[in-house]
Order: sequence, then structure tokens, then C-alpha cells
Amino acid sequence: MQFIDLKSRHLLIKDQINARIQTVMEHGQFILGPEVRELEQKLAEYTGSKHCITVSSGTDSLLIALMALGVGPGDEIITVPYTWISSAEVIALLGAKPVFVDIRPDTWNMDERLLEAAISEKTKAIMPVSIYGQTPDMDAINEVASRHEIPVIEDAAQSFGATYKGRKSCNLSSIGSTSFFPSKPLGCYGDAGALFTDNDEWAEKFRWIRVHGQERKHHHPILGLNGRMDTIQAAILLSVFDVFPEEVEKRREIGDRYNSSLSDIDGLATPVIAPGNSSVYAQYTILSGQRECIQNSLEEQKIPSVSYYSVPLHLQPVFSDLGCRSGDFPVSEKIANECLSLPMGPYLSDGDQNKVLEGIRDSATASSG
Repeated sequence: MQFIDLKSRHLLIKDQINARIQTVMEHGQFILGPEVRELEQKLAEYTGSKHCITVSSGTDSLLIALMALGVGPGDEIITVPYTWISSAEVIALLGAKPVFVDIRPDTWNMDERLLEAAISEKTKAIMPVSIYGQTPDMDAINEVASRHEIPVIEDAAQSFGATYKGRKSCNLSSIGSTSFFPSKPLGCYGDAGALFTDNDEWAEKFRWIRVHGQERKHHHPILGLNGRMDTIQAAILLSVFDVFPEEVEKRREIGDRYNSSLSDIDGLATPVIAPGNSSVYAQYTILSGQRECIQNSLEEQKIPSVSYYSVPLHLQPVFSDLGCRSGDFPVSEKIANECLSLPMGPYLSDGDQNKVLEGIRDSATASSG
């Protein structure tokens, strides 16, 4: 059994992918070719955003967003400690300070009730993370940010295709950022990402920054980086996007079945999807105080599982200079100590899901005994 089945989708659309790649090989525009512009238009329409700017990775999309906002030494960016390191890494790379806000115990996303207390005169942006496939309470976050005139960057690397109160992730705040890493809900065959905004000035800066700060040939008004998307990855994403809406529905069905089948097990918590939210279940994650016992039992049954973010960012040695200690963000630490992600994806078969469910029930029962 595969933790994430990428092969089944490829077999389904390989002819379309091969045809699109062949077109790229023939026209030879391997960087920022016509497929890139076609993809940007489709993704903008899908999210309802005015602008979509594709880039080289999800990490670079966050970095480019911060660069466009002029983030630098002395600035503070608010984010969460329970996420992949890139969310805080890009802040530190620009010489700014990550300021952490704990997560909610139910959705595991930024606790909007704690946000205002973290804002200071140095706060340059707020970066909530849409963890495991659903968005935070973006209206509440935007309301606090608006009062303080601070832009919000939604780190939607895991939630492209999810909705919040009927609106698409990546179009819920000042700036949306996502990743097309292969295992993401909308994944390509390498690294790629995208930025979304309705702000014309920011969109223009995103485009400059991704080509070394170049406004036009040989004219560089700002510093940038090499952040362009390969045309072949855009061609692949166009083929994947054709089946993406169906995959989103399949993810929801599989996630719902996990929830209904596991919710009655003592000592085990299943994901809580907030009212008005939908999740694309980038990962299906449970919580258990007996995580290691369950994981070992699953491994014996040849069922893969992963403990994501088991060391939260405030306890990572690279951020030791922030002065954080164990106990500073108790919810993040609890989730990090108990989280276990199970096989998930639109092509997870009923038979494999049954095996996972039986394995979890057996291992949870054994560990509680």
C-alpha cells in the first residue's frame, strides 16, 4: 500500500500529459511558455482571483510575497508553529522575525482569538497556514488584520481546492500562496507554486521578482530571484487540472468515510472540519496519545503512516534564538506529539481504506488494553 498514490492518476491521464509535453518540446519555450499563461488564467478563474502568478515552488511563493511587501530586518511576521518549516524559514531568510501564535485544538489552524495579542508596531504581515486541507477562520483573521492595516498571506500549500464559506482557498485574503509539489492536492511532477491576489501593484511586483526583479529587459528596479515556473510543469498541471474537481470530491468522500468509521474509538481524535469549511484532506490525520504503539502496529501490517511536524517550529534548533521554550505553545506541542497521518488520496481504493480502518481499530484497541 502506498501512503500517497501518484501512479494511478498518471496512468489515467498519461496520454494527455504526453501530448502536452510533446507540444512544449516542439515549440521550445521551456521557461514561461504559453502553457504557463494558460495555467495562470485557469487557476485565477478557479479561485476567483484577479491575478495568478506561477512560480518555482511553494516556498518561493511565500518568499516572493514577503519580498513584494518589503519585509526585511526589524520586521515581524505572525504565523503558527505547527507547520512545515518553510512558513517561518522564508521570514528568517529576509532577516525578519517569525512571531508564533498557537493553533486551535479543534481545527489545528491558527487560533484567531490569540492573534491580536501577538501584533506589535513591527508586524509587517500575518501568515496563517491552512493545515491538512482546510482553511483557518479567515474572516476573523482578516478583521483583526484590517483594523491594524496589516496584509494577510494565506499559506494554502495544503488547501488548494478547499472552500471557506463558499469561497475558494487562495482567494480569502490579501495574498494567497500555494504549492504544486507532487503530493499536494493539485500536484505536478516537480517543484512549482503560485501566488494569487486582487492587488494590481503586488501582482506586478510578483512578476518582477520571479525574474530577478526585472520589469523589462535589462531594467531591474527591485531585487528578485530566479522564481519562474518551468513550462513542462505547467503543461502537466493543465492535464492534472482536468481531473482535479473530481479528485476533490473523491478526497471528501474518503475523508468522510475515515471520520465516520474512526470517530467512536476511545482515545482517538479525528479531524474537525469547521462549519462553512470544506477540506481537500491533503493529509488525513488523527490524534492519539498512543501514537507510537498505533504506528508500530500499522507498520507490522505493512500500512504506511507519517507523523508530520512532530517537532513544532518554536522548538527547532534553527529558531533557538527566538527564546521559545517547551510549553510556550501547548496546543501545537500536544498535536505534534499525537498526530499521525494515514494513507490518503483520491485513488485510495475501498479495499486499502478498509485495511487501514481495520488496522487502526485493532491497533487502537490493543494499545488501550
